[in-house]
Amino acid sequence: MEILAPAGSFESLESALRCGADAVYIGGKYFSARGNAKNFSDDEIADACRLCHLYGAKLYIAVNTVISDNESDSFCKYIKYTSSLGIDAYIVQDWGCIYLIKKCVPDAVIHASTQMTIHTPKGAEFAKSLGFSRIVPARELSSEKIQEISKYIPETEIFVHGALCMSVSGQCYFSAMIGSRSANRGICGQACRLPFSSCGNKKFSALSLKDLSLLNHMREIKKCGVCSLKIEGRMKRPEYVASAVTETKKALCGQVPDTDMLKSVFSRDGFTDGYFTGKRNHMFGTRVKDDVISAKDLLPSIREYYKKQPQIYSLEFEININENQKSRLSAYCPEYNIRIDTEGDIPEKALKKPLDLEYAGKQLSKLGDTLFRYGGVSGEISEGLTLKASELNNLRREAVRKMQDKITEKNTPQYLISEYSPEIPHEKIKSKNTEIRIQCRNAVQAQTAEPFADMLIIPADECIKAVELGTDINKICIAPPRFINDENSEIFKIQNLKSMGINHLLCVNPAYIQIGKELGMILHGGFGLNVTNSFSCRMLAESGIDDITLSFEMKLSQLRKIKSPVPKGIIAYGQLPLMLVRNCPISNESGCAKCTNSITDRTGRIFPVRCSGGYAEIFNSDTLFLNRNEFSDFDFAIIMLGDEDSGQIKELAGNFGSNDFKNSNLTKGLYYRGIINDTQNKKAE
Repeated sequence: MEILAPAGSFESLESALRCGADAVYIGGKYFSARGNAKNFSDDEIADACRLCHLYGAKLYIAVNTVISDNESDSFCKYIKYTSSLGIDAYIVQDWGCIYLIKKCVPDAVIHASTQMTIHTPKGAEFAKSLGFSRIVPARELSSEKIQEISKYIPETEIFVHGALCMSVSGQCYFSAMIGSRSANRGICGQACRLPFSSCGNKKFSALSLKDLSLLNHMREIKKCGVCSLKIEGRMKRPEYVASAVTETKKALCGQVPDTDMLKSVFSRDGFTDGYFTGKRNHMFGTRVKDDVISAKDLLPSIREYYKKQPQIYSLEFEININENQKSRLSAYCPEYNIRIDTEGDIPEKALKKPLDLEYAGKQLSKLGDTLFRYGGVSGEISEGLTLKASELNNLRREAVRKMQDKITEKNTPQYLISEYSPEIPHEKIKSKNTEIRIQCRNAVQAQTAEPFADMLIIPADECIKAVELGTDINKICIAPPRFINDENSEIFKIQNLKSMGINHLLCVNPAYIQIGKELGMILHGGFGLNVTNSFSCRMLAESGIDDITLSFEMKLSQLRKIKSPVPKGIIAYGQLPLMLVRNCPISNESGCAKCTNSITDRTGRIFPVRCSGGYAEIFNSDTLFLNRNEFSDFDFAIIMLGDEDSGQIKELAGNFGSNDFKNSNLTKGLYYRGIINDTQNKKAE
């Protein structure tokens, strides 16, 4: 299995390679989900590419933010440039980025980021159909689930060490909503590390998880069909990278990793094995004073891990010195079966001791701070001739340089780079009226809302009840669970509802696109697909989606400019879901028996928490509400109901979008204030 190390700086890259990483993933100055890391300039990416390929390692580049239309041209230029350098793969979240990469570099290697929320076999199947060669599944999976997924995609990569997000990656909008810092744009403000409590404890961190470490589970990981062991930490210092790579390598070789040392280097009150074992206890923790103090004492000794270049290749020399001919030196690297030749000066008559193989070998063995170890010398040296030591050194240096170039060249992929320039796709003509779609929590709400709705989005488990209550079957759209625990069970439910005549399916993650296509259903893209640009609309439309809900992390002015070949809409009312979590913060703090159904931040804001089938959702404290003139440019507007009773539903939906709607704590969300104009993409914009 590949050991995949993070690097947020060039020193971290060097530390990873010198400690034995098989691959490194980095981010550039743009489009990287770790925008606060130092990251790599264009010239540094070129240097990183050469260095990794010299080591025989691969270099993956994260372009795992969502982008806007006005960044598409810069994105394409960036992809073409990095492909020309020989980047081994792109780590991608955005559907539009997939589309653009394929247009720019048709044979590029693309990995599905964990932010794509792929966590089932059908999700993996769909990713494979799009051309992904590898997926990084959601981190919230047990070993059994990982093993299932690995059968459906050529390569699976899992996180084995580093920080854990409280939310399922790609489904966290907390930082964006409360601080305008979008995780999907690479500038997460880490709201989960702030104090939250279900019991009013202003010092409790209900959303902060310990760091992950699966190094003691290497035997089980090997059974999962995983190809790559990923270490999190592009924001971390080189010593962290060096120690994590070293201990992962030990674990992979069957040795016992020094987790105590890793804990001292960086942890949040120790480690957790996350969701890997299927258990979810003892996962919460924060960084405490002792964690910080212990790191200081260790760092100097860890720097010794990567102080010197390792000698990972052999170099066998053959020297030929003949009278009146230029001296010749050949070098052979058995690891790559590469031979190179160099020429030097014409030898001189020896006035004292003539040159022999022993002396030549002494000079040629001075390989110093290179990746080569001396493999011996052979050849012929005519009697009575000599070469200066400086000339022998020049021959050796030239041989090393040429060998380095050949190895680098052999490990650098070549791509077909097109002349494509992004053109905004054509848009479907908007229908005359904006549809009102109402997303209900249960069948009773749906019955009340039906007269006011063009479509009723109803949880899968409530759809049969809704039909029994007399709800128009043609209006029903199935809303399956946002996180799938048992995929076969969910498919069976959807098949059953389809057989009843319900043909609409809300696709809240990639798996449902595959499921819906196989069942021949009408597919509606949910907000969890994080659509922020016209190219995502085109990609999803080509993949079978019939209409799309756009991201609520963008301004209305940006959303109106998005061109889509299928109808597009927005969420216009409701408490927006800020986190999709697999480990309930209330259950951890006070237990399910004392559930308060909410958590409170240090300012007193209350965030509702609702559990549903093995996962929970944390909702915004304020309620989104748009007026009719604000959503009238879109094909449909969605009302997301919470705890509204029948009277409130009638008042809300009866004349939805009217200016006289009264409710406390109303917000326009991010539709006007938007997110912070992150520096990593500022140049591109």
